[in-house]
Amino acid sequence: MPLNPIDLHSVIVRHWGINQLRPLQEPAMKAVLMGRDSLVVLPTGGGKSLCYQAPAVLRNSTTVVISPLISLMKDQVDSLLSCGIKALQLNSSQTNVERNSCIKEIKEGRVRLLFVSPERLVQTDLYQLLQEINVDTFAVDEAHCVSHWGHDFRPEYRQLSKLKELFPQASVHAYTATATDHVRRDIIEQLGLRNPEILIGNFDRPNLTYLIIPCRESTKQIMEVIARHRNEGGIIYCLRRADVDSLASELTKFGIKAMPYHAGLSPKHRTETQDAFTTEQCDVVVATVAFGMGIDRSNVRYVVHAGLPKSLEHYQQETGRAGRDGLEAECVLLYSGADFFTWKSIIEKSSIDPGVDPSFVPNSINQLKHMNNYCRAAACRHTLLVRHFGQLSEINSCVACDICLGYTVSVPDANIVAQKILSCIARVKDQYGVGYIVAVLRGENTQSVRSRGHSSLSTYGLLKEHSAADIRDWIYQLISQEVLLQEEIETEPGRTIPILRLNSASWEVMRNQRDIRLLQPVHSKKGEQPSKSKTDTESWQGVDRDLFEEFRALRKQLATERNVPPYIVFADATLRELARNRPSSLGKMRQIYGVGDSKLRDFGQKFLDLLIIHCKARNLTMDM
Repeated sequence: MPLNPIDLHSVIVRHWGINQLRPLQEPAMKAVLMGRDSLVVLPTGGGKSLCYQAPAVLRNSTTVVISPLISLMKDQVDSLLSCGIKALQLNSSQTNVERNSCIKEIKEGRVRLLFVSPERLVQTDLYQLLQEINVDTFAVDEAHCVSHWGHDFRPEYRQLSKLKELFPQASVHAYTATATDHVRRDIIEQLGLRNPEILIGNFDRPNLTYLIIPCRESTKQIMEVIARHRNEGGIIYCLRRADVDSLASELTKFGIKAMPYHAGLSPKHRTETQDAFTTEQCDVVVATVAFGMGIDRSNVRYVVHAGLPKSLEHYQQETGRAGRDGLEAECVLLYSGADFFTWKSIIEKSSIDPGVDPSFVPNSINQLKHMNNYCRAAACRHTLLVRHFGQLSEINSCVACDICLGYTVSVPDANIVAQKILSCIARVKDQYGVGYIVAVLRGENTQSVRSRGHSSLSTYGLLKEHSAADIRDWIYQLISQEVLLQEEIETEPGRTIPILRLNSASWEVMRNQRDIRLLQPVHSKKGEQPSKSKTDTESWQGVDRDLFEEFRALRKQLATERNVPPYIVFADATLRELARNRPSSLGKMRQIYGVGDSKLRDFGQKFLDLLIIHCKARNLTMDM
C-alpha cells in the first residue's frame, strides 16, 4: 500500500494526539505499508509501537503482534482501546467464552491489532484462523529475544522462523530497543527476513541522567535517591533474591511503600507487586532483573542498580525502563568492584550445566568486562554507551552524567597513589586480598598486620589520610585498568579467596612508564542538592506544579474507575503540557500533545473543569 503522508498523519493525530513523528518512525511505517520486511532498533521511548500500530489503523486490516508477556499485551491493548482503536489479545488466562468472543471479532475483520505469544502462534491451530483471514503483517516485539546473543534470549522465540513458511506472502517486522550488530544479524537470520529495511535509531537517551557512584552505604544512598523523587515511580535492582527481600523490608521500616519482586516469590505475590506498581498504588519496587520486560509504566522517574548489571545490554535495557515518556529520569548505579567477581563466579559455575552452550561463558565474561570498564571509565557515560552499540557520538558534555555534572573528579597525583598501592602489594609478596592491603596502607594497628611484621614496611600508613572506602575503590580501578590482577587461589578443597597480584603493567606504573587516572566522588555538603540535568531543568519550565499534582490525582481516580494504569488516561508529558499551557476550551486542549479524539471525549471535560477551578481560585491566566 503506497504511503500517503497526509492520511498517515491524520490517523496519528486523530487517535494518538501526536503532531510530529520521531526520527525513523515514518520510514518504519512505510516499510509496513509497502509490505517489506524490516528490523527497527529504537531506544526505549523512541516510539517503536506506533511504527506498526498506525499502519494497521490506516490499512484497516489485522496486524498480528507477537509479544512475550501477558501483562505487556494487556497494557498495550488497554492503551489502544483508550485511543479508540480495536485491539485484542489471545492468551492462556482467558476463558473459553472470552476466547470464542475474540475469535468471532477476528473473523468479522473488526480487529486492527491482535496480540499473541510466540507459543500460541506456532504451537496451536491459531495460525489456521490467521491464514483464513489472510493476515499479511506480523510485528515481533522485543525481537532481541530471538537471538542467542541477546540479553533476554527466549527459546520459544526461535520457533518464529516458521512464520515465513506458514505465511509466505506476509511481511515480518522485528522491533527491539537493544541490539548490537551481532544480535541484529542473528534476528534477521532466525526470522528469515528477506531484504529487510534496517533502521537503527540513535541509542542515546538524553533525558536519562547516568550516575555511577561508588557503593559506600548502599541503603543510605538509595534513600537519598528516593528522597529526590518522593511520590514518583522507581525501580531498584539487586543481584540476589535475599538482597531484594532485606532491602524491601528495610525501606518499609522507613515508611516507604516498597514491594519485592523476584522469581522465588509466588506468582500471586509477583502479580500483586506488578499490578500495584503499574496502577501507582506502590511507587518503589525492589527486584531482581526478573522484573522489567512486562512493565509498561511510562513515568518511572528513577532506576537504581544496587549491584553491577552483567552486561551493557542489560544496563541499557534496565535503565531504559526509566523516562519512557521522554521526560527526565535518573539512573543510579552503586558500583562495587567486588560485584564483578561475584558475577564472574556465577557465570563460571553455570558452565558445569550440560545444557549450557560452550560459547556462553567466555561471551558472558567478556560482556561483564565491558560493563565493569564502563563503570571505571573517566569519560561521558552517554558517549561510551552509544559507542558500545557501534555509533559515533559528537557529545562533548552531555550535562547528564556523573562525569559531566562533576559528581566525580580525578584524584590528584593519581600516579603516585597507584605506585603506593602497587608497591605495598609487592612488599607483601602478592599474598593478600583487598581488605588486608587497605589495612596496611592506612596504617591500621591490628593483630593481623603486627603478627606478620607488616607494620614495619615502608608502605605501612602511606595512605593513612584517605578513607578505607576510597583506597578500596582505587584498587578496583587499577584492576579494571589491567595494571593489577585479582586471582582466586584455593586455600583448602572447595574454598578459594581472592588475592591481589602484580603483572608487567604494574611495574610499568611503578617505573613511571605508564600513566594512571583515578576517580573519586565529590563529597557534597550536608543538605546540598545534586546538580540537575539540562533535561530536568527544561522539562519543568513554565509548568504549574500544583496544577500538575491535581491532574495526577484526577488521573489516578479516573484510571481506578476504568481499571487501567494511570498513564493510559494521560501520560505525564501530557499533564505537564496541560499544566504549562492551561487551555481554556476543549478545542484548545485538543492541540496538546497526547490528546486524541477518543481521550478528549472520555476525559477532556473533567480535566478542563479542574483546570478552570484552579485558575479562578488563583487568578491565573489561561491559554499561555
